[in-house]
Amino acid sequence: MCGIVGYIGNRRAKDVLISGLKRLEYRGYDSAGIATMESEKLLISKTSGKVEDLISSIPVDMHNGNIGIGHTRWATHGRPNDDNAHPHSDNSKKFSIVHNGIIENYNSLKIFLKSKGIVCKSDTDTEVLVQFISYIYSEKKLSFAETVRLALKEVVGAYGIVIMCDYEPDVIIAARFGSPLLLGIGDNEFFVASDSSPIIEYTRNIVFLDEGELAVIKQSGYEVRDINENILISKEIEKIKYDLEE
Repeated sequence: MCGIVGYIGNRRAKDVLISGLKRLEYRGYDSAGIATMESEKLLISKTSGKVEDLISSIPVDMHNGNIGIGHTRWATHGRPNDDNAHPHSDNSKKFSIVHNGIIENYNSLKIFLKSKGIVCKSDTDTEVLVQFISYIYSEKKLSFAETVRLALKEVVGAYGIVIMCDYEPDVIIAARFGSPLLLGIGDNEFFVASDSSPIIEYTRNIVFLDEGELAVIKQSGYEVRDINENILISKEIEKIKYDLEE
């Protein structure tokens, strides 16, 4: 069962992501990785194995940015190896995504992308999704958020995704359909995770994304939209009552 963590704020994202991935190890996984925004460019580190293997593979002076996403993967599409580990990126290296769930129509999307000259490097349904998002961005010339929303309208299956793009390096987008995802609301910082365990040491204020919702997150604030109707949704901030040990 895969795990997701994301961060945007003033802390070094790598520290939050690694700590969060350790909290998610109880889910079981076979690979781990992180992506951070470094001077408006994406930097990805990932490996098969455990979070400790990921930590040992990253030089101490890498991943110093304040925005990032991380993932622990349990293999569904493709073997547990470095290529199939998350985060995944498109061929231009402009987009990076982590994903829980299964994209049921990934094969038809993959065939479509191949007809456009876009070839995937991994065996995963997740890479197909990020390549498809990149294709729509290049064709439609829309905003990052609107590109992701339109791409998700073509997806059949379940997903909890968090995605970054160096065209808009101060934004994280999270979306949910069939795979839990929540936001942690801090003081000039925001967290994203597949459950509360990576978040609770930083904040107890939580927004749960419901089915078919997309969150656009900046350090200055966030908004939640309906994926199909593209309307703003007012979300209630809930307070977690249990502590980290519980």
